[in-house]
Amino acid sequence: MNEASRAREVAQTETHKHSSVLLRSIIIGLTAFLTVVDLFATQAILPSLTRHYGVSPAAMGFAVNASTLGMAFSGLAVGYFSREIEPRKGILISLLVLAIPTALLAHAPGLTTFTILRVTQGLCMAAAFTLTLAYLGEHFSAADSASAFAAYITGNVASNLIGRLISAGVADHFGLATNFYFFAVLNLLGALLVYFTVEKAPPMKEMEKGMNSHFEAWIMHLKNPSLRASFAIGFCVLFAFIGTFTFVNFVLVQPPLGVGAMTLGFVYFVFVPAMATTPLAGRAVRRFGTRQTFWAALGVAAIGLPLLILPSLPAVLIGMVLVGVGTFFAQACATGFVGRAATSDRGAASGLYLACYFFGGLIGSAVLGVIFDIFGWTACVGGIAVSLLVAALLAIFLRTPTVPVAVAVAH
Repeated sequence: MNEASRAREVAQTETHKHSSVLLRSIIIGLTAFLTVVDLFATQAILPSLTRHYGVSPAAMGFAVNASTLGMAFSGLAVGYFSREIEPRKGILISLLVLAIPTALLAHAPGLTTFTILRVTQGLCMAAAFTLTLAYLGEHFSAADSASAFAAYITGNVASNLIGRLISAGVADHFGLATNFYFFAVLNLLGALLVYFTVEKAPPMKEMEKGMNSHFEAWIMHLKNPSLRASFAIGFCVLFAFIGTFTFVNFVLVQPPLGVGAMTLGFVYFVFVPAMATTPLAGRAVRRFGTRQTFWAALGVAAIGLPLLILPSLPAVLIGMVLVGVGTFFAQACATGFVGRAATSDRGAASGLYLACYFFGGLIGSAVLGVIFDIFGWTACVGGIAVSLLVAALLAIFLRTPTVPVAVAVAH
């Protein structure tokens, strides 16, 4: 074979490889999108739901974010039983079952039923989410895992934008019931995608010889000061994120901003910059270190907070962009750190982290909702600032392990 033929063969091989990586990344990103699209999409129709059920913003905000309670418990449960679960089957069943409470939300007779259905959604979403992360970590080489996790990150961030946009548009044009039916169809499409694209794999007990007991693994992780700090950081970051992007909806639709229902969906194009920046977190951590990168991300979010209380739509939108970019980037750093700091039984560590993370969202919606109802938006933003400050102080305890970086994100 002459040099020209070899060169053509190498070029064709590289082209095929890049095409395969691109297709794989699209599939992973789309799977991530369809897994968690229900989580925050409902926030875009919070004012409409508040009017529909005749309740306060705090009560409706808590009900909508009750999905985080289900996600917290599910993260622990899946982490506990992850060694016995075949990932493909677990992801597939979770997405199929998820369509049931999503469809039932269309006719929830009261706030209690609505809340229970949201908790059930959270149980299913977190099961699929946790098993997918475990699958990616176990079935991709160190060289391929970075692109796989980056694709999953992008799909999760995209769900924050596109899910809200779809929800606002469908609810505005066709009503609240149609909105939930539409998202149930998306859940089924996610199951269909997993059925045709995710390979069957043995349960993780056949691949990892970690602790003899699940409780031993949890205790070992909780004894690690860096992991304890990262769990608390996850709590604080979603506390701040939920507080911002739940109650800012009520500020946007009230005077002096007065944003309409459909326009409220378009407001969430503020997540576009986060879609571009979040996948860079791994590279930033490698270059500057975990703590420095995390502090910089929180600094960006903190700069956006004062803009949120100004009586100007452009200022509020810029503030939302900065908080979104900062919290997503910080979350990517923290989640990736857990994967590196847990030297064994990463499924258990991820389960503990996700439980703390989603409990932070639930407590954030409850505490900041009360503050919002009683003291107003400015006080609510002050509570968000305190949460970010606590996260920054906790980062002092992060000690970066000397192993390859892999970054993932949950919100």
